[in-house]
Amino acid sequence: MSHRRLLTSLAGLAAAALAVPAFAAAPTAQAPVTTSTPASIAAYTGSPQDEAATKAFYDAVMKSASAKQAQQAKSGHKAAAVTVTYAVDAPSFRSQINSSTSVWNSSVSNVRLVEGSNYDFYYTEGNDPRGSYASTDGHGSGYVFLDYAQAQQYNPTRITAHETGHVLGLPDHYSGPCSELMSGGGPGPSCTNAYPDANERSRVNSLWANGFAASAGSKAAFHTSK
Repeated sequence: MSHRRLLTSLAGLAAAALAVPAFAAAPTAQAPVTTSTPASIAAYTGSPQDEAATKAFYDAVMKSASAKQAQQAKSGHKAAAVTVTYAVDAPSFRSQINSSTSVWNSSVSNVRLVEGSNYDFYYTEGNDPRGSYASTDGHGSGYVFLDYAQAQQYNPTRITAHETGHVLGLPDHYSGPCSELMSGGGPGPSCTNAYPDANERSRVNSLWANGFAASAGSKAAFHTSK
């Protein structure tokens, strides 16, 4: 069964239903642009997503993952990290998704990304003039959309790792250097770094430490799961 569905973007943005487009063959590569422009930086943002929208996605995924962790804790299962489960409905980006989740799993210790059923979010692909973005309905269901055209201009693994960073709670920071993953398209398409820097790693570990606190004890902070 396909994971594609209509989801609504939250967090103060104008409510608008987004139909995830049907799959299409990935386009052939074209010569990369070596300098960034205001238009190319804006394109990397995808939807008009701001820090509040990123927090909405993080909160939804945290709620879903922590609820499941709390249920596991009641049965005596103790995890070394909060597990966030994802599904893949983006076959053209399978290798980039594998690489980006491996990057994050090797970079942080308080959260682990695992592919499986009963997922907290999923990856999908297609064509969208807004580029790639992360979106949530606020109830533990959300997706990362990966845009074909954008992946021609920018490094697709960096794009995927960047968007996954939003799932984990990191906002965009386009004025940052290439060494900063969440600088996204700011350094220009020649930047291929797909790894978070020390500050980004520390921030994600700090955010997901809350997952352990939320599920500790007999009364979990979150009571609903997907």
